[in-house]
Amino acid sequence: MSYRKITNNEIAALQKQGCFSVNWESIFVKDGFLVDTIFNTQFAGEIKLGSFGGEVELEKGISKPAGIRNSYIENCEIGDNVYIANVNSLVNYNVADNVAIENVGTIVVNGETTFGNGYEIEVLNEGGGRDLPIFDKLSAQVAYLMVVYRHDKLFVDKLSELINSYVESKKSTKGTIGKNARILNTISLRNVAVGDYGVVTGASNLENGTIGSCKEAPTKIGEDVIAKDFIILSGSKVDSGAIITSSFIGQGVKIGKQYSTENCAFFANCEGFHGEACSVLAGPYTVTHHKSTLLIAGMFSFFNAGSGTNQSNHMYKLGPLHQGTVERGSKTGSFSYLLWPCKVGAYSVVMDKHGSNFDTSELPFSYITVEKGRSVITPAMNLFTVGTTRDVVKWPKRDRREDPEKLDLISFDFMNPFIVGKIFDGINLLNDLHAKASKKQDYINHKGISINRLMLRTSRRYYETAINVHIGKLIVNRLKQLSELSSLKEIQNILAPKEKSAGDKWVDILGLVSPGSSIKSLLDTIKTGETNSVAGIQSELNAIHESYETDAYSWGAAQIQKYLEIDVANISKDELVKIITNWKTNSLKMNTMILKDSEKEFDQNSKLGFGNDGDESVLEADFEAIRGTHESNSFVVGLKNESAEIESVFENLINQLGEIAD
Repeated sequence: MSYRKITNNEIAALQKQGCFSVNWESIFVKDGFLVDTIFNTQFAGEIKLGSFGGEVELEKGISKPAGIRNSYIENCEIGDNVYIANVNSLVNYNVADNVAIENVGTIVVNGETTFGNGYEIEVLNEGGGRDLPIFDKLSAQVAYLMVVYRHDKLFVDKLSELINSYVESKKSTKGTIGKNARILNTISLRNVAVGDYGVVTGASNLENGTIGSCKEAPTKIGEDVIAKDFIILSGSKVDSGAIITSSFIGQGVKIGKQYSTENCAFFANCEGFHGEACSVLAGPYTVTHHKSTLLIAGMFSFFNAGSGTNQSNHMYKLGPLHQGTVERGSKTGSFSYLLWPCKVGAYSVVMDKHGSNFDTSELPFSYITVEKGRSVITPAMNLFTVGTTRDVVKWPKRDRREDPEKLDLISFDFMNPFIVGKIFDGINLLNDLHAKASKKQDYINHKGISINRLMLRTSRRYYETAINVHIGKLIVNRLKQLSELSSLKEIQNILAPKEKSAGDKWVDILGLVSPGSSIKSLLDTIKTGETNSVAGIQSELNAIHESYETDAYSWGAAQIQKYLEIDVANISKDELVKIITNWKTNSLKMNTMILKDSEKEFDQNSKLGFGNDGDESVLEADFEAIRGTHESNSFVVGLKNESAEIESVFENLINQLGEIAD
């Protein structure tokens, strides 16, 4: 970009327009510079000014002529078509084209800064030991590895070096305000970088941070927000009095309504309103909407916190050192309480107040309650609820990320190998507990929680139903790749896995479901230096994510071999018929149970509160006007259509199999 020194005539004109400079010799302008666009402005240090022509849009329907008015500008480079007005201090910034800044107290960089990059936050353990350096390319997966793999000192040291190297590249004595950004009616920004199309309006004080943003996914910081030592990424919205302290806000996140975060990391599509969070590692889709809700020292993902949810990490002995994990897809009921340390299995529902420490990670899809003062688990019951099914459907639809670069890698597959592996663990555990239990026992205790002995076999059967659905779905989806089933050999070829199974152990890395061996390999390449940059780590994680379907099928085929003693590469017609029949039977059974659960939303108890000013007929009419009928409900209709589709696919496959030779 070519600049020239400002001319004497231009200086004289500016002086007449109320402008002043400590040293006019240090002001440079571009060709096309219009002197009559600057009024009542003081300059200091080296200044570069672009061409201010046309108008700049401040917000929808409101545009103002480009130029600088009633402001103090020091050591700044101002791009083309910029509008700056009523700014007390704009110091040490590069302002890109088409930016609007109005009614702002201070925008300043004080010395060398990294704009929040590299700032360490204390997640999970308030006492330290799991410190997470935040930066503007941090993904949920890198955060997980840094926080959880502390036992591998060499890996953590190497990862820290790579992050530090990236952070060094962010050091500067000048801030940036990206093109088409808007900063309006705000008190101060100190050592804050603002990305393209970022909007800051009505904020109070922002200090030491980065607001990542882009055209496809603008980031918005709204009224009365206070943020210090932070990173906020693209497509996120932080407003209405939120207080962000030492925290990371990922892509597509919503924080507002006086929500308070301290030493927390929130990743893709999280939402936090009204309540507070401290030392939380919140994976994708962690949602908390209620006052009096505290999330503290926990790791969550795909989680919904009921009103008044609370945890405690302090036993008043050695300090707040305890932590907990709530695995993917779980929920807490209103005013539930967990005493850390605790581990809650995937897709579980926690109700009541728990004063004991327990680990239910081997028993997913459970209800966890309190009975007669003790924590009780009912395994597998959440497999057949409307809420679980609805959640699985809604998450992909609610992905707000529009940025072409999506940092967090999310596996939306419901019955993924991590979850199915947990179900197998549950079956084995229930079998073992049943074999060892005495008929005199009402409850069995396992890892701090009680299980009703009479539920051991029932829960196991429910898990087996889910396994039969999963195995059948694997085979059916594979067969759908063939236009028709013409020969058993062709079927065996399509069912044969293209890769060898990566082993039994799969992990859920805050949304990324992966073979444990793949994560171990990544760690090894980081330790040896083969992967030697933050971008390289993300590239390796992307590769793991992209190979999910191939790896998941290979693992599933290995489980069919182990569970049913069937080699899919040499499967017989009778074995195929058995698997497909079990798939149909168990899928319809599950859907029927879910539909039965959905009927509760339309029973007489659900109609209480309707028809306040009329008789029974008015109640029914009022309820139907607001809620509709069970038969017309979109979820119910969709589930019934799914059952019909299962019947149709089954009939088609069985008929085709009947026509091929053994």
